Amino acid sequence: MSLVNGNVILKKALKEGYAVGAFNVYNLETAQAVVSAAEEKQVDAIIAVSEGAGAYAGFENITAIVKSLTKNTKQNYALHLDHGTSFEACKTAIDAGFTSVMIDGSAQSFEDNIALTKRVVDYAHKNGVSVEAELGKIMGTEDLISNTTEHFTDPAEAKEFVQKTGCDSLAISIGTAHGINKGTKTPEIRFDVIDAVSKAVPDTPLVAHGSSCVPKTYVEIINKNGGLITKSQGIPAETLKRMAKTAISKINTDTDIRLAFTAGVREILAKDAGVFDPRKYLKAARQNALNQIKASIDLFN
Repeated sequence: MSLVNGNVILKKALKEGYAVGAFNVYNLETAQAVVSAAEEKQVDAIIAVSEGAGAYAGFENITAIVKSLTKNTKQNYALHLDHGTSFEACKTAIDAGFTSVMIDGSAQSFEDNIALTKRVVDYAHKNGVSVEAELGKIMGTEDLISNTTEHFTDPAEAKEFVQKTGCDSLAISIGTAHGINKGTKTPEIRFDVIDAVSKAVPDTPLVAHGSSCVPKTYVEIINKNGGLITKSQGIPAETLKRMAKTAISKINTDTDIRLAFTAGVREILAKDAGVFDPRKYLKAARQNALNQIKASIDLFN
């Protein structure tokens, strides 16, 4: 199969009652890990790319890599811009061949968020691309987005927002958080908010951002081999399992992949100071990422 519009994947997930994993990638190795994991587990997947990753690797370069990796696969994949902060960023991704984009206007007023999202939707739909929007504020920092306050998504606003923008999916604030440290205590997910929003917009796939587990194993490996991660807190695996059985149709994972990848690099270089072939430590990092993505898939599906 090849790349598909995000709706192909998310509408199926909504109808059948499971969550699709959206996995952030930064280079060839992480993209390979997502496709390998999805093929092995026989599930569809969303390959997510942040604005920062797109600027780092080049949007057209990423598209070429992902198209090559997915052209002879059995599963469906969407190439998705994660947290586009402007119309221009979304247009760049769409013009480069992305099949799904997210416009994050959550930092703006309700009215301005609607206007910005509607502009992106109009352009994207003309080009056969699906659009994810965000309503509410999700705590934490990741690449170009940062929130120090939390505001749970209001169901009535969600209904009005979807009607006025025509967005295809909606990221909501339910107690998750971006980044490696999601608070001083275990995050409390507002399942009541998920239920209320899903009743307000029953035909719209809902998205959970900031949903990494932050495995202690990888944190320990990194710190053991020269790293310095002093504070870390993720979403418990059992909570993610429960989320995947609600109206949440897409669960985003970024931090876990970064941790797994970095742990692989640090461990190899610490064990053998003579290593200078990038293929050796990148192979180990890719395998770590692959294992972590498979573990996430098992939780979501």
